[in-house]
Amino acid sequence: MMASIKPSTEQGSSSSRSRPVSAQLSRYESQKRRDWSTFGQYLRNIHRPPVALPQCNYGHVLAFLMYLDQFGKTKVHLEGCPFFGQPEPVRPCACPLRQAWGSLDALIGRLRAAYEETGGAREANPFANGEIRVYLRAVRDAQAKARGISHKKKKRGKRTLPNNDDYDDQANNME
Repeated sequence: MMASIKPSTEQGSSSSRSRPVSAQLSRYESQKRRDWSTFGQYLRNIHRPPVALPQCNYGHVLAFLMYLDQFGKTKVHLEGCPFFGQPEPVRPCACPLRQAWGSLDALIGRLRAAYEETGGAREANPFANGEIRVYLRAVRDAQAKARGISHKKKKRGKRTLPNNDDYDDQANNME
């Protein structure tokens, strides 16, 4: 579905001439389309042998994520590096640049949605496969360990709800 351009009929515009108003996509929708197009191009042009979108599976998705690593901008220290586990190294090192876990996670979310929006069955969605979640979790943990960052969920203390008497006291004080 293409965005349509309609002439503006609004009055009181700061511009004296009428400008076309396009049904612009949100940043998320634009990125989702771009990601979907990139994945399709990867399957057709980079992956060997080429694969049609309806035949792709989670293995193709994992290969795509690994392929994207070469374009990453996040330094991930290797275990032998003296800066392994340090969040702010004091000098450069030869460790590789990778795609950041958060970027991959967001990418998979957009591709998962795009797959279903283009007619793919939710049950057959290769982007929703459990192996993809396992891979993303492994990437997250490895990057956190290499950069000395903890991604553990914080345990929250039990919340105690005040009893009704507290609310009555507060209401009486406001009057």
